[in-house]
Amino acid sequence: MSEIKLVIDYEAYESGKTMTEGLEQLAASSQSQELTRLVIGDWGGSYENDSSEIVATLIRLKDQFPKLRELFIGDMEFDECEVSWIMQSNLGPILDAFPELTSLTIKGSTGLELDPARHDKLEELIIICGGLDKQVLSAISEGHFPSLKKLELYLGVEDYGFNGTLDDVMKLIEPGRFPQLRYLGLKDSIIQDEIAIAIAEHPILEQLHTLDLSLGVLTDKGGEALLQSEKIRKLEFLDLKYHYMSDKMVNRWKKSGLNVDVSEQQEEEEEEYRYPFLTE
Repeated sequence: MSEIKLVIDYEAYESGKTMTEGLEQLAASSQSQELTRLVIGDWGGSYENDSSEIVATLIRLKDQFPKLRELFIGDMEFDECEVSWIMQSNLGPILDAFPELTSLTIKGSTGLELDPARHDKLEELIIICGGLDKQVLSAISEGHFPSLKKLELYLGVEDYGFNGTLDDVMKLIEPGRFPQLRYLGLKDSIIQDEIAIAIAEHPILEQLHTLDLSLGVLTDKGGEALLQSEKIRKLEFLDLKYHYMSDKMVNRWKKSGLNVDVSEQQEEEEEEYRYPFLTE
């Protein structure tokens, strides 16, 4: 696999360089013809300049990337740009422009849209953020992704953009929605207990090998619902790392015989002091 990451760091940005120029240079090189994975990092002033120019440039140059299969837009560390500051845009047209794409990863949800939300061959969709807007959840749940095998969503908290409800989340896994889905990640959530209880006996579990409810504010309440579920016991892997479950509950999981990750236990706190992992 041929992979390239493009970054416009602070010095390059101050000197006037742009991500558009970087993409044009890449497209003009021989590397573009064999490139299978492209990672877009900081595009320069990502806290004030959204990704729309990058989207337009990629679409304009699409024919120069015939083997592109994996795309990551927004790969930045906190010292480059806090995740809630990353200015995204409508990335739906990317899906239309690259019909052979199999993986799309997005970091940052400010200004994010997915319209149109459809792709016949996409197998992996990952959105990393501090809070996901319900309009994006709705776009995915109402979209067309018949080949999707992995869906990983950081749901987050209200202060960073999450404005949905449990119903908005559960619409993602209505029967028949994603027939090929094997990995489901509904993580980093302020309503992790609600999700755990709602999914514990859900039919979606029958087709999954991995359920990822990590990085949220899961407590014994949600943990108990999962532990009592026969459907959960049939999973190949259950990821619950970073949680607020008690020592007693953690020990019960460790003795359950299940392949479960209950590491990164947080100190038990009152509800108002529990925070998902990615909230800055």
